[in-house]
Amino acid sequence: MVCWALRRVGLARAHLARKASGVCRGHEHQPLGPRPAAPGAPGSAVELLGKSYPQDDYSNLTRKVLSKVGRNLHNQPQHPLWLLKERVKQHFYAQYPGRAGTPLFSVYDDLSPVVTTWQNFDSLLIPADHPSRKKGDNYFLNATHMLRAHTSAHQWDLLRAGLDAFLVVGDVYRRDQIDAQHYPVFHQLEAVRLFSRHQLFAGIKDGENLQLFEQSSRSAHKQETHTLEATKLVEFDLKQTLTRLMTHIFGDGLDVRWVDCYFPFTHPSFEMEINFHGEWLEVLGCGVMEQQLVNSAGAQDRIGWAFGLGLERLAMILYDIPDIRLFWSQDERFLKQFRVPDINQKVTFQDTQDQPLLPHHLPPHGAHAVAERGRGHPPGRAGGSRAAAGRRGQVLRPPFPGAALPGLQGC
Repeated sequence: MVCWALRRVGLARAHLARKASGVCRGHEHQPLGPRPAAPGAPGSAVELLGKSYPQDDYSNLTRKVLSKVGRNLHNQPQHPLWLLKERVKQHFYAQYPGRAGTPLFSVYDDLSPVVTTWQNFDSLLIPADHPSRKKGDNYFLNATHMLRAHTSAHQWDLLRAGLDAFLVVGDVYRRDQIDAQHYPVFHQLEAVRLFSRHQLFAGIKDGENLQLFEQSSRSAHKQETHTLEATKLVEFDLKQTLTRLMTHIFGDGLDVRWVDCYFPFTHPSFEMEINFHGEWLEVLGCGVMEQQLVNSAGAQDRIGWAFGLGLERLAMILYDIPDIRLFWSQDERFLKQFRVPDINQKVTFQDTQDQPLLPHHLPPHGAHAVAERGRGHPPGRAGGSRAAAGRRGQVLRPPFPGAALPGLQGC
């Protein structure tokens, strides 16, 4: 899974530029680039996004996956993933202004997909023996660099740069068997928001007497360092934010329910499901950010939430696109259907009768099945089984009488 002040955006971008690096992973074992030596051979290297990465026993990139790096479907105007990204941006800009009227949430949609293994795993508190770290589940340039498996890989750097409200959008890479619902490259949108004590309790009766932190024991409902009042307010703001976002995308009258689950970097954690055309569909993962992660990034006086969603997953539901491979199609019959004057215009994909796009003009099926999906990947993973299930059909209510809605106020 997994969660600014605009005057600090310039500093953040400079910081991230120094951190950026590029990796790619593949589902077919073929050599990369201009016929380099076999992966791991002395002197061999992978050239990607202007940098050279020496290969070793971890290197498992392929030409096919490498060819996807830099395509950035989410930044191609009028592409369905771009339309959805812009709708989310529009909603956050309109609903959450900062103090000066500028957007509270800054947006990063052009960060390099090459990250270090520390950024992808360790910064998010993913244990060293966690199955999501397996070479068979990821695309590695070498033992220290990889293609990000989730946009959460940028969380720590952005928090460290001083940001406390941001969206990150980008392509992510996970080894997978290709079919109509799965592809080794897809796109995520992630959001994080932090609150100071004043911001969280500003509208609460006797809020000046409430605290963010305490030393107690961890339970199913809170972390050991968080007070129950703070946790419930953050959870309420998170769920209200997401309910409003999904209502903006799918329309009024949307039924929503929350399922308890597990992510290494949030607690409590939830999956959001919506009832669309009579069927309950999982759309995203979210939760209260682990305070250890927040503290390590230098924001010890704040508490926050994070969520992540798969753009393809939502776009397939919203636009009735039946096959995830269509997003990579360059066939004009597909692309022209999404050239609309208004990003909020209703679009329903229509295949042609005489020369159908399906199954033609699609990438072939892959050859490599990988380990089970959904085993603790960060919020926004595309599909997968639940790590844990729990309460369903919960009604969103204020955590206690007099609770304000911190997400509605600029900061």
